[in-house]
Amino acid sequence: MNHYSRTIVIGAGAAGLFCAAELAKKCGQNVTILDSGKKTGRKILMSGGGFCNFTNLDVSPSHYLSQNPHFVKSALARFTQWDFISLVCEYGIAYHEKTDGQLFCDNSAQDIVDLLEDRCKKVKVDIQLRQQIDSVERIENDPKVRFKVRANGVDWTCRNLVIATGGLSMPALGASPFGYKIAEQFAIPVIPPRASLVPFTYLENDKIFTALSGVSLRVNASVGHQVFRGDMLFTHRGLSGPAILQISNYWQPNESIRIDLLPNQSIVDFIMELKATSPNMLLKTVLSQLLPKRLVDLWIEYQRLAIGNKALAQISKADLQILDLLIHQWQFQPNGTEGYRTAEVTLGGVDTQFISSKTMQANNVLGLYFIGEVLDVTGWLGGYNFQWAWSSAYACANAIAESEI
Repeated sequence: MNHYSRTIVIGAGAAGLFCAAELAKKCGQNVTILDSGKKTGRKILMSGGGFCNFTNLDVSPSHYLSQNPHFVKSALARFTQWDFISLVCEYGIAYHEKTDGQLFCDNSAQDIVDLLEDRCKKVKVDIQLRQQIDSVERIENDPKVRFKVRANGVDWTCRNLVIATGGLSMPALGASPFGYKIAEQFAIPVIPPRASLVPFTYLENDKIFTALSGVSLRVNASVGHQVFRGDMLFTHRGLSGPAILQISNYWQPNESIRIDLLPNQSIVDFIMELKATSPNMLLKTVLSQLLPKRLVDLWIEYQRLAIGNKALAQISKADLQILDLLIHQWQFQPNGTEGYRTAEVTLGGVDTQFISSKTMQANNVLGLYFIGEVLDVTGWLGGYNFQWAWSSAYACANAIAESEI
């Protein structure tokens, strides 16, 4: 048996659902989504602690990493954060702003999935779940049918094929390299993927910090010239929290991360001022007022702050230099990352040099499109990756609709 759909979208995540609904709405053609999972939007439901950070009030190309940095400009300009916010308001979804313009649902991430599913339902998008894709073939010399997709032993044919399969992050939610394999099948290079927006793990020497699991503080984390300010969390495996996840996008294996544990205060200036008024105060007492006490106690216990029991009057210039390095220039050498299991996104992906930035169509394969995380486009933490899903999906849907006129 052969099934025909004008457009087939592989992947029922954020980009796939949005693209399918937008396309069917624009040109009324039949659109089918094939997905291997039991339900749609699985990663959406897990995002933002279950509240889905669906976009950001401040979105610009500078918030994205790609080997082709100009690639995102066109799509982001044509479907902005304000366009998606308008849609959220149209559906009456209550939301709130957190730090740095991040927008979250008040109730649940399910609200966003419901929005996407409802839009698909209204324009009769056919969503086929539990579909294991066996193969994708190109059909030559037929203007109406360009691809054959075999799923669960059944053949589907289509004119347009949209790959919205995401990256490798969160394999428990069905992530796979399928999208990369399709790109390579059609001679489209793939930038080697790796886990990103991901916690770091400890080297053996730093495993003393496992005792601080649950302790957090606001820091500046930096690699090269890239700096992020935000919370850092000690875990029983390593370092996490927004500042660490952000900097993981820029970190390379064997590189050290510089961490300023007291970004709003110069420890040297503070000690010098206090030294004049409270010379008998112990250094560890002062530090425990500025930093988590458990961290200060651990430094002293493991001889990383041997001067901690000195009174301020005894603190020398050499001691102050040690303090400055320890607190403002902590060189943390990760053992590695926690990998795709906990990564929020995948860095790398389908090489955008081979994809049209205006249409998301492969330059060398008519009718083949790539959208969302499967591409070599990675946003910062804070709703940027969802915005890329909406923007790239919109660009793709528009392009297909215009080609069908």
